[in-house]
Amino acid sequence: MTGLNTSALIGILGGTFDPVHLGHVALAEAALAALPLQEVLWLPSGSPGHRGSPVASARDRLAMLQLATAGHARYRIDAAELDRSEPTYTVHTLMRLRAQLGDARPLALLLGSDSFLSLPTWLRWRELFGLAHIAVAARPGWLPTDGGPVPDLAEEIARRSARPQQLGDSAAGRVAYFPMPPTDISASAVRAGLAAGKDMRDLLPASVLAYIRAQRLYSEETRQN
Repeated sequence: MTGLNTSALIGILGGTFDPVHLGHVALAEAALAALPLQEVLWLPSGSPGHRGSPVASARDRLAMLQLATAGHARYRIDAAELDRSEPTYTVHTLMRLRAQLGDARPLALLLGSDSFLSLPTWLRWRELFGLAHIAVAARPGWLPTDGGPVPDLAEEIARRSARPQQLGDSAAGRVAYFPMPPTDISASAVRAGLAAGKDMRDLLPASVLAYIRAQRLYSEETRQN
């Protein structure tokens, strides 16, 4: 933590990053533009508790993430959970970060709108609000006005809604939305496109695509072996 303002807001962007793609980068950039963040902490998971095992190895996923974030002064990678074999959950990750950073440090969990709407299916999801703010990359009309299929989440939103700039004023507990240009990129679609030999230059950082090609990741031949 040397050289960092220990009272400034940190954005936490977690995922398998299998592979890291331009949708991830767009979310991080939008968060930096809209929120009072000191930095974005990229947190690759080892074996996520809510989905299947990653296709690429931990070493390859970390290498791709390092390439995608290289040269950006406000990006940092926390690879502490990458080699864990047991399932990892967001509540445990935030508890670990709190133990390291203390209870007073403002933290904001950065989520896409689809992930946010699935929050009630996450392990001990209500505890997340006591550990961090939640900042959601939003698009017009994404949230059902009547609570839709997630009334429990709608109740939390009503109690916790804040403006983006307010997230730096306290350690945790608020929900804020920030604008993000429309993107329609998923890691599964990227992997399928790579396996089919499609041109992925519009979906991946150039350095990441070069690494994937050099290592022959996600190819149909690799998947069969």
